[in-house]
Amino acid sequence: MKRLLLFSAVLVYLPLPLLAQEYPRAEAFGGYSFFRANPEGFNLNGWNASVSGNISPWFGIVGDFSGHYGSPSVFGFSVPILNLSSYSFMAGPKLMYHNGGAVTPFAHFLIGGSRASTSAFGVSLSDQALAAAVGGGVDIRVNDWLAVRAFQADYVMTRFNSLEDRIFGSNERQNNVRLSAGLVFRFGNR
Repeated sequence: MKRLLLFSAVLVYLPLPLLAQEYPRAEAFGGYSFFRANPEGFNLNGWNASVSGNISPWFGIVGDFSGHYGSPSVFGFSVPILNLSSYSFMAGPKLMYHNGGAVTPFAHFLIGGSRASTSAFGVSLSDQALAAAVGGGVDIRVNDWLAVRAFQADYVMTRFNSLEDRIFGSNERQNNVRLSAGLVFRFGNR
């Protein structure tokens, strides 16, 4: 009986070192972000930040936040009297491939909300809408606690309703693109 228990314990614990891969328990990203707002075609600049908790070397949960600002252009000239801002707050699952090497590709699906504001001549308007994003990118490891997010590309869908949509009861969807790059701080390597 003792031999059977010892044999069972060896079978259970033998594969554990094979399952152990180095990966951070948490990551915090911050950096520059470019946002192409469609259908209006505004180019906005700003920031993107995220915090993720990694449950395994390939799966985590991420909270993503961004802010973008700018003025529309007419015939190639900026209209500084009209200011635009857009904020998004989303969360969702993240899939990544931590293989112990220098490059970690990832993909995520995020859902949450977005808030857009515009102001001109002292008058401000704002609206909130559903937002969802799907995308991914590549992190390049510098050391155990720091990586560079070489790029992150996201398709961001929002559902802001214009005054015309509200009058006629339609629901317009905006198809946007967000590109980001910056630094990733890694915590609690396992």
